[in-house]
Amino acid sequence: MLIVGDIGGTKTELAIYPSGSNPNSPIARKQFHSADYSSLQAIVTEFLADVKVAVDGATFDVAGPVIERSVVTTNLSWVMHEDALAADLGLKSVHLMNDLEAVARAVPILRESDVVTLNIGDAVPKTAIGVVAPGTGLGESFLTWDGSSYVPQASEGGHMDFAPADKRQIGLLEYMLSRFDHVSVERVCSGIGIPNIYAYLRDVERVQESPEVGQRIAVAEDPTKVIVEAAVSAHNESPLCRATIDMFVSILGSEAGNLAVKVLATGGIYLAGGIAVHTLSVLQEPGFMRAFTNKGRFSELMKRIPVHVIVTNAALLGAAAYALENLTD
Repeated sequence: MLIVGDIGGTKTELAIYPSGSNPNSPIARKQFHSADYSSLQAIVTEFLADVKVAVDGATFDVAGPVIERSVVTTNLSWVMHEDALAADLGLKSVHLMNDLEAVARAVPILRESDVVTLNIGDAVPKTAIGVVAPGTGLGESFLTWDGSSYVPQASEGGHMDFAPADKRQIGLLEYMLSRFDHVSVERVCSGIGIPNIYAYLRDVERVQESPEVGQRIAVAEDPTKVIVEAAVSAHNESPLCRATIDMFVSILGSEAGNLAVKVLATGGIYLAGGIAVHTLSVLQEPGFMRAFTNKGRFSELMKRIPVHVIVTNAALLGAAAYALENLTD
């Protein structure tokens, strides 16, 4: 038996797989709120005690760079090392991988029901594929063709400089520079970034907020969740929240386009992560693709690149695929 985990700044999802099983078919699966626990070991111990299954090996994808078999999570205070995890949990082996590497591993095995297409485009076979995942933070990765299969490449592209694409975004950058020494694209294009856009529109552009929604956001443990829910509400209860998500989607479209240009992702771009799923109705409007294709002389090429939103937990799927291929006898 194997245990597989997707370890994020907001949530951790664990699953159990028998050797030789399908990555889409765990026999047990549970989600945890990461900040409620002091370590990954604490979550895994609780999960295994609950499911009452003995496991031999584990693969965990983590939101952070894995260097020399160790990782410090980007938006948590956890430090993980493969040997320490194996010893603490009594496992034969533990493998750590970047969460966006795991998402990339899932792309070739995604089912039709796992994606929603924003732009059909015209994919070029055996060419690079890009992945952009706004969750708690912003993850990026890509896949290259090695002659026989796709190979995932990890990245920390979410920590590149934020490059504003219009006058309004320039104003956002100026506002952010007054608060941070470095403004990465993650600061404005992720779960931790959405409240920054909201604050800029409220405090600088003076977009009005309804007192009721403003109070909910002010006291919320997760203000991003409230902002997104208000923005996509059919009741149009908050023009400020809607303006925030419109701006977020425009930035996301521009950044996805940047990755597509950098790796020449004519095989397609895949959006992953919880924020992409929760803002799907806005992503399907013209604004995202308008920002994605706004690349000057490359605009026509951008229109031919397929763009999809992954609506399943691709990180867990990719980590499971790795574990089932590499950690079984």
